[in-house]
Amino acid sequence: MRFIDLTVPLGVATPPWPTYEPLQIKYFKRLAPNGANGQVLTHSNHLGTHLDGEIHFYTPGKDIAALTMDYLVHEAAVVDLSDACGDYDVYTSKMVEDRVEVKEGDILIIHTGYHHFGWDMPTADEIRYMVKHPGPDREFALWAKQKKLRWIGVDCGSADHPMNTIIRDWMPRQARQADKVFQKKFGKPLAEFFDDSKYQLMHIEMFPHGIIHAECLGGEIDLLLNRRVQVGFFPWRFVDGESSIGRCVAMLDDQEYEELMAQKEKLPKTKFGDAFNPAHVQQIETFTKKNLD
Repeated sequence: MRFIDLTVPLGVATPPWPTYEPLQIKYFKRLAPNGANGQVLTHSNHLGTHLDGEIHFYTPGKDIAALTMDYLVHEAAVVDLSDACGDYDVYTSKMVEDRVEVKEGDILIIHTGYHHFGWDMPTADEIRYMVKHPGPDREFALWAKQKKLRWIGVDCGSADHPMNTIIRDWMPRQARQADKVFQKKFGKPLAEFFDDSKYQLMHIEMFPHGIIHAECLGGEIDLLLNRRVQVGFFPWRFVDGESSIGRCVAMLDDQEYEELMAQKEKLPKTKFGDAFNPAHVQQIETFTKKNLD
């Protein structure tokens, strides 16, 4: 068995979710005179690739330590929606099922393409990554419950549409831009489309049903689109943890891995060595131009 890393690099430049504590690192020991290097880290749980746990939004829910390996590691459907969505778009269950088979009890990994705007990419754009990515409406949430999905992973700042979070109040200029998109595409204002009854529905409405999500996936996710594959997320065994930084990987047999490595050789690489496909950005730009014209 071989592994494909779906985790973004983690360092002091990795942006946390807006207003959350960033990563800070301090040396408390050095080789001279202590004979070893030692560091103290301070950070929130919502930084880089991380898993939102039930008690992040649901008081009687499970902590991170209570999540079993059978739950965290399972068959997954990986879907590419970069050919359907641009800035502020709303994705649907039909978009997913038109592109990949999703079975009951699956993990679902959603490639919006917005990891291309993550801090580790040559097309990095923190505001776009956190504030403009597409997200779902309640229709998608109801479908996810019907499918009894284990957990969902997204390659952007949140599993919710950013304009269905407090970001809408924090970023008024982008909210006004999004409002124009919603008026144009859905014939109603942003505040009416995502009214208070839907607020952060992927968190508030899903976690009581045990359907949590991983946010800020990336790494070499571009190699695994519109297919089924074994995926695992490995958070800390974190007692009382409401969420956790972790490592997300896809697991393949040797032949599949070698085929993907041949594809990787033909693609450009980030400064951290991850392969990425620039065509996804071009697709996103096409939809965004239509949205914003």
